[in-house]
Amino acid sequence: MSFNQKMRGSTRAYSYNLVKERILHLELKPGTKISEKEIADELQVSRTPVREAFMKLAEEELLEIIPQSGTIVSHINLEHVEEGRFMREKMEKEIVTLACISFPEEYVFRLETNLAMQEVCGGKNNFYRLFELDEEFHQILFQGTGKLRTWKMLQQLNMPFNRLRLLRLAEDSNLDVIISQHKEILRLVTERKTEQAVHMMEAHLRLVVVEQEMLKAKYPHYFI
Repeated sequence: MSFNQKMRGSTRAYSYNLVKERILHLELKPGTKISEKEIADELQVSRTPVREAFMKLAEEELLEIIPQSGTIVSHINLEHVEEGRFMREKMEKEIVTLACISFPEEYVFRLETNLAMQEVCGGKNNFYRLFELDEEFHQILFQGTGKLRTWKMLQQLNMPFNRLRLLRLAEDSNLDVIISQHKEILRLVTERKTEQAVHMMEAHLRLVVVEQEMLKAKYPHYFI
């Protein structure tokens, strides 16, 4: 690989991460027009890696590229939100079942460390970092049961679900419920209480469903 190819690859990755973060953090709201030229000019790079980043973001349903019209930040598709949530619920109930059978001590420690950091973020109302830790908590469960590739596959389908989760976290200043549910999941796994752990995971992943209508009523222009 040539130096220019490496530079283009790193520029594409940076462009992708920059725009993705602005969308998830609602700095770029659903329906907002965005152009390759604006991003390329801002980063002082050519349009080619930015175009490639836009194509990847479109595949993840974060951007909608409209021929002869331009590119906009995608609206949140609630059918796709539910599909992503459904997939995660089915998979994660199986994951906690496996974890109750066998879960290495090193991963228990990683979950305990993660929860300690979640409490710090909850105390400071840092919901963006809490979202990252929430994701990491679930990833550790998959990793500890030898199913990391399954987690990565799920992530490809979960962008609409994650966007709604972030919007909910931004609206909800009381983050204690999420953290307490994570603690309870860990407790039930370590005590090998399979049935209760499965029920808790189900309840945890249905929190968004309960609050979905409230978010849709408050931000109707964000959704399709």
